Amino acid sequence: MLSSISPFGERARAQSYPVTAASFIVASTLAGALLGFVLGGAGVALSTTVPWPIAIALVALTGLACDTRLFRLRVPGPRRQVNEDWLVTYRGWVYGAGFGAQLGSAFSTIVSASATWVAFACCLWSGSAPAGAVIGGIFGVVRAVPLLANARVRDPRRLRRLLAGMERLRSPITRLVLVLQAALVVLLLASIGVQS
Repeated sequence: MLSSISPFGERARAQSYPVTAASFIVASTLAGALLGFVLGGAGVALSTTVPWPIAIALVALTGLACDTRLFRLRVPGPRRQVNEDWLVTYRGWVYGAGFGAQLGSAFSTIVSASATWVAFACCLWSGSAPAGAVIGGIFGVVRAVPLLANARVRDPRRLRRLLAGMERLRSPITRLVLVLQAALVVLLLASIGVQS
């Protein structure tokens, strides 16, 4: 999205970057919250069958195996992205909201890391629609806010520089997420021992 929605790109399409970006962030947040709400409500029955620390630890551990390609596993999910034809077909607030909703709903576009599955497993095992909505909403915001990194980009040269910088951060951020997810597994398993 960083390369598709930028101030100079929106200006070239006679659209408003603040309107498009706000639509994107709001829609992503609402879509994540809605999915979380549904999963949290559905999880009421699950919350009594399998203790949530065990369930989340298993999802996170399986996710680590997928993220590190252990046994050639891959993170499950679709291999499609948003339809960039929308950029020249619809108004900025429409494609901003459409792209945001697709990304915030987590599983309608490429799922590149298992942290997505962990987040929505937390919604499910929260056993509460409101708690699931909060977790999903936070996911939606976190997924959308990187769009604001290009808020000051006014020309293609600066956009290329920004994208190159983001690409350099990909590996360190991926490693950090893997370490945090492994720490989550350890903490959850330790909490099971404390509860026993």
